[in-house]
Amino acid sequence: MTQTSTVQASQEAPVKKTRTGRRRTASPSRARTSPTLSILMTLMLLYAVVPLLWLVINSTKTNGGLFNSFGLWFADDFALGENLTKLFSYQGGIYSNWLLNTVLYAGVGGVGATILATLGGYGLAKFSFPGRKWVLAGVIGAMTVPLTALAVPTFLMFSRLGLVNTAWAVIIPALASPFGLYLMYVYSQDSVPESLLEAARLDGASELRTFLSVSLRLLTPGFITVLLFTVVATWNNYFLPLIMLTDPKLYPLTVGLNQWSAQAGSSGASEPVYNLVLTGSLVAIIPLIIVFLFLQRYWQSGLAAGAVKQ
Repeated sequence: MTQTSTVQASQEAPVKKTRTGRRRTASPSRARTSPTLSILMTLMLLYAVVPLLWLVINSTKTNGGLFNSFGLWFADDFALGENLTKLFSYQGGIYSNWLLNTVLYAGVGGVGATILATLGGYGLAKFSFPGRKWVLAGVIGAMTVPLTALAVPTFLMFSRLGLVNTAWAVIIPALASPFGLYLMYVYSQDSVPESLLEAARLDGASELRTFLSVSLRLLTPGFITVLLFTVVATWNNYFLPLIMLTDPKLYPLTVGLNQWSAQAGSSGASEPVYNLVLTGSLVAIIPLIIVFLFLQRYWQSGLAAGAVKQ
């Protein structure tokens, strides 16, 4: 008899009290759907996927197939392997130089910018010093300045220093990331408790050891987020290398592929290479996809940080 009563009680719907004190049975939850949101999300998905699908499909075509077939379907001749062979052998294999240059610029510039942003953001969030508010205001103000407005002053400054047409002309400007610094400032405020820092200091740990052993572990999701932003921004940087570099062997992929595209469209071009431009663009995004897939577990772990009050 007792077991039967327990089973019946467990099968009963949960009850809730109304404002008048009466009890009512809670209605079963139903998933809420919105046709408008579904349509908008479908359009956003198409907007993101269709260009990538177009790039993958057209990278398998020859120059003739690009203009004689439907853009979102394969041509009769599947030439991906041939395009890849020509890509790394055209003009003496200069595409390999562009790829290595891009890895160098994005690796050194992106990692360096992330380290500086982490140190600066953590210092602004956890230390008090004269002029702290003015420094923070300067960082926020720097975020509002477009990069194109800084291109000419940067070029003149590097020209005086003799760094134009060198790798440093691309790497050094990439080290400054006001957005990354502000992001780490906000993240440090919420993710590193003051009580934890005080406990480490009472145990005799120096500020450097506290940062490396305690704070940096808590800042890992924010660090990875800033790293992704800075690496992608440097990888896709076009305007700064365009005005800083004149030697084709120092070009990144963005400038080099644009040069091939302009060459194919010029009247004096003897050999159009639209197929190589598309294949090179496909190869250029593969390292970014690998980086995202490798780092997403660190990034996603910090998306909900601070969402629940402890």
